[in-house]
Amino acid sequence: MTYDLAGKRVWVAGHRGMVGGAIARRLADEQCEVLTVGRETLDLTDQRAVLDWMRKERPQAVFLAAARVGGILANSTYPVDFLRDNLLIETAIFTGAHDVGVEKLLFLGSSCIYPKLAPQPLKEDYLLSGYLEDTNEPYAVAKIAGIKLCENYRRQYGCNFISVMPTNLYGPNDNYDLQKSHVLPALIRKFHEAKLNRQPSVEMWGTGSPLREFLHADDMADACVFLMQHYDGQGHVNIGTGIDLSIKDLALLIKKI
Repeated sequence: MTYDLAGKRVWVAGHRGMVGGAIARRLADEQCEVLTVGRETLDLTDQRAVLDWMRKERPQAVFLAAARVGGILANSTYPVDFLRDNLLIETAIFTGAHDVGVEKLLFLGSSCIYPKLAPQPLKEDYLLSGYLEDTNEPYAVAKIAGIKLCENYRRQYGCNFISVMPTNLYGPNDNYDLQKSHVLPALIRKFHEAKLNRQPSVEMWGTGSPLREFLHADDMADACVFLMQHYDGQGHVNIGTGIDLSIKDLALLIKKI
């Protein structure tokens, strides 16, 4: 059954980030009322504050794109923050969504939920089939918890909560901080600054051999809106292009551009 967004009050949690911003832009075509709230007004880790806000604003649908995110260095440096803050955000918003009777919720996870040595291409069935990558395990555990909240709110209360796992994203409002960013924006910044400063070389981490799949944030938003409208299953859904690129080849592509 199609879930029609037209005329609905739709909360995009995390609208200032790359993911939430792309979804908010995409919803402009759906004749719905997009609800947003900034962190200066609402602390999404504060369950009581979130519940009070949701009781006041009464969203009918929710895109849960809010999260503490970062690259390898940030995850390694602040593992408690990534685990704690994401668990608190998820708990607060899921609790509020159930309390106010949200009609449908879409939770956005991450491809890092899959085991470090999972076969390629990644399939949904590989979840919890092996050990996670050490460098982002706390973040991955929090995102797995979000998937399980979706599944079990559906099982216990009949809530129409779904979850999607996008691959590595890039696009407007990405984070280019070299201490906190993911690989693609970090490489863009390094090559851009090397060109401006006429540097003869760019330093990269690792061997360059790991494979990654990349997806533009606007394409991700199209997929999320489609799934919100047409998907009601319990299992999480992967979003991606199906095309892998090594970090070295990615760097060479960015250098060429």
